[in-house]
Amino acid sequence: MKNKSGLVEEIEFSNGISVKKEEKLIILSKGIEKIEKSISPLISADIENNKIIFKTKKSGKTERRILGALIAHIKNALTGLNEPFKYKLQVASVHFPMTITHDKNSNEIIIKNFLGEKKDRKVNVMNGVNVKISKDFIELESADIEKAGQTAANIEKGTKIRFRDRRVFQDGIFIIEKPGRVFL
Repeated sequence: MKNKSGLVEEIEFSNGISVKKEEKLIILSKGIEKIEKSISPLISADIENNKIIFKTKKSGKTERRILGALIAHIKNALTGLNEPFKYKLQVASVHFPMTITHDKNSNEIIIKNFLGEKKDRKVNVMNGVNVKISKDFIELESADIEKAGQTAANIEKGTKIRFRDRRVFQDGIFIIEKPGRVFL
């Protein structure tokens, strides 16, 4: 929506979710889950009843682009607070059997015997992401889609093969399922 000089957008949220505004942060929470999103200085936000109202002073390309991205992030956060986002990865070991474990103390996934390497590979898991490992599958679950997606990408990147023929060495951990898509 456009007003006389800028843009105005509204997002409704359910009663079970609490939304607070602190300076240039919007904090969305439900139970123990909490997601923080920062707001650009070009955008002002107000919370009234069960709505978040975003306003801009101008209605140029930059403001539209920033406002559209912020609205998409807020909608993802609201969706994630109602039902967490799930990513599924599959372990593929052709040459050497890999062992995958999750160290909860250091919040890392440890990959042992990748391509016969003696040194373990370690991948950091972002805070707020729950990890479940069962045989050849890793399931990641989080209310924040960005944290879950970044952790899945870090795991996939942690087993990237370099300087070898990918047609022969097909070992690794690969994303096979993410919100809205299934790769098989």
